[in-house]
Amino acid sequence: MPVSREILDEIALSPAEYEMIVDRLDREPNAVELGMFGALWSEHCGYKHSRPLLGLLPSRSSRTLSQAGAENAGAIDIGDGLAVVFKVESHNHPSAVEPLQGAATGVGGIVRDILAMGARPIALLNSLRFGPPEDAANRRLLRGVVDGIGWYGNCIGVPDVAGEIYFDPAYSQNPLVNAMCVGIARIEDLASAAADRAGDVLLLVGAGTGRDGIHGASGLASRTFEGEQELRPTVQVGNPFLEKVLIEACLEALGTGKVHALQDLGAAGITSAAVESAARGGRGVALDVSRVRRRESGMTGYEVMLSESQERMLLAAAPQHVPALNAVFDKWDVDRDVVGTVTDDATVRVADADELLANVPVTQLSDAPRYRLTGAPTAADLERQRLRLRDVPMPADAGATLLRLLSSPNIASRRGVYRQYDHQVQTNTVVAPGAGDAAVLRIKGTGRAIAVAIDGNGRQSYLDPYRGGQMAVAEVTRNLSCVGAEPLALTDCLNFGNPERPEVYYQLEQCIRGMARACRALGVPVVSGNVSLYNESAGTAIYPTPIVGGLGLLDDAGQHCRAGFPDDGLAVFLLGTDRLTAQASDLAGSEYLNALHGQTRGRPRIDLALERRVQALCRRLIADGMARSAHDCSDGGLAVALAESALIGASRIEHGPPVGFTAAPELLDVLPRRWDVALFGEACSRIVVAVEPGRCDALAGAAREAGVPILMLGQTGGPALRMGGLLDVPLEALAQAWYGGLDDALAQR
Repeated sequence: MPVSREILDEIALSPAEYEMIVDRLDREPNAVELGMFGALWSEHCGYKHSRPLLGLLPSRSSRTLSQAGAENAGAIDIGDGLAVVFKVESHNHPSAVEPLQGAATGVGGIVRDILAMGARPIALLNSLRFGPPEDAANRRLLRGVVDGIGWYGNCIGVPDVAGEIYFDPAYSQNPLVNAMCVGIARIEDLASAAADRAGDVLLLVGAGTGRDGIHGASGLASRTFEGEQELRPTVQVGNPFLEKVLIEACLEALGTGKVHALQDLGAAGITSAAVESAARGGRGVALDVSRVRRRESGMTGYEVMLSESQERMLLAAAPQHVPALNAVFDKWDVDRDVVGTVTDDATVRVADADELLANVPVTQLSDAPRYRLTGAPTAADLERQRLRLRDVPMPADAGATLLRLLSSPNIASRRGVYRQYDHQVQTNTVVAPGAGDAAVLRIKGTGRAIAVAIDGNGRQSYLDPYRGGQMAVAEVTRNLSCVGAEPLALTDCLNFGNPERPEVYYQLEQCIRGMARACRALGVPVVSGNVSLYNESAGTAIYPTPIVGGLGLLDDAGQHCRAGFPDDGLAVFLLGTDRLTAQASDLAGSEYLNALHGQTRGRPRIDLALERRVQALCRRLIADGMARSAHDCSDGGLAVALAESALIGASRIEHGPPVGFTAAPELLDVLPRRWDVALFGEACSRIVVAVEPGRCDALAGAAREAGVPILMLGQTGGPALRMGGLLDVPLEALAQAWYGGLDDALAQR
């Protein structure tokens, strides 16, 4: 083999894949061609191990306007001639190397995916995972990532409206940084990335091309961390101020009707943008790298083709339209250069002036090999599912247990984080971070609103990837339902370890199968997404972590619901059950079991038919004006959900004043002996709602009609959270634990 193993390792190609390339070309590839194959056949771009499984997910509904995988993001018809475009992607490995720029350019990249669909970005969300905050390295990563997200999003003027953060040793050397963006466009203005008109010219618009990000897709995002090998300039450098004008310039250019295709330059840079656009359009491209504007001297053609410099877009337009487009970009002071043409021969030709650097059929580059492996759980995987309540000691004090959970970094308020993000810019935010289970954004000029949320639980998928996949979908749709929105569609980011290991491939396959089942049961398609594999180091993988972003619709923007108890004297009910139970499955993967007992064990359980009925009932109660608040039971269980609803309180913007809660005497009469499981277990499909006392009978009737069991919990009011003699904690103590928990954990030690 004429190419060394070291070179193949650098571009994440195996010797067998190299031989496959030689067979396809019927010759040895040159250096530029090999670099292009390495980028496009990388796991990050080519989805070699995941694409055969992703087809299991439902991707269509009556509202979908795009085909999953065929464009840069998913598009959903929300009525009034409008489309919402959304997608989530990962920037895990870059953020591990350089957290600020890694997270910032992750935001910039997902924004350009939305822009490439012709949509104006209107919201950002994020899902983050780190190792325990007691470790200084993990605190450094968190601070860098949060700074990067806030810096980039605030500078480009797109509000960051929702997100989540979890901590676990499984992520200590492999943080997860998943960024989601939501945009809006008129349906007739949606753009395509398919360069399908031979003779069109290709304009490279935006930043100059540098050496940052070379081998980012293949060398950084498509293999595991091994020692010091990642400490190289593979992390991109962002310029949010340029991205801001790039957004405006591209939207105005699209508005002229003279742009035939638009593609962002993300992973693999010009190589990916040009080849993917040509492949989607069934055409070829001829590129001349000597025309590419560079910001560093002495760059080779190889470096230009594989650079992942940020803030760049590739446009296809007829030659006669270039002057008009130049005028638009001149107005916004955005550089652009004609760097190639669309051809009709389905071949990628790359030249550097008169020197031919690459000559490869498009399909050879775009059609990465696909691997369908056989996965299997380990004996340890199966053993972890065994959990007996008698092996879990009872705590002595319910109040102290609640305070400890509220102060846990995985439950404590994220106020100190999201206050660093501007969530009110663009003036669309109706329900802000911390006020509801999902963010709500008005659609100006329509009276309607959308809801967006992002969620995932790695522990549950670690214990049972099939059920964990189901629960990730159920959780995010439940969050949408809790603000009154009908779930319309999902986007996902699947974060896993090395799929070549049987136990990891098993997790990936079972998780996708579980997600697919839940999507069909709950009536939501997955219209876009990303897969991030090889998240491991020293042979240890992260928890299998499916992150799911959700989009919901409210026909009346004013008819939404928040999580906080709005007034004293309201009746509080639990939807989804008519009794408090104490089952081992309720503790599976729970924060109570982990934080107080140091265990991640058990096998979670979910009833998807009940889940669907509970969510539908919640939405009906909100639409009928019956529910005054709604908050799902998830991390920390029922007691934590009640405490959070009390602390969020009557706010119309963010938090407070708090509103207390007193349990009904009848509830205490039926409390099981294992009150810790009943109060802190995380059984699925439960929502805490508050209603006016005079509407209790109407709620009971609606629940009977919907086939949903309910349980009367108590009433709002008073200075504490009280459950008879079992629990009596002042609101002030609850607030100190919840609001101060994360800040205390992140304080310098």
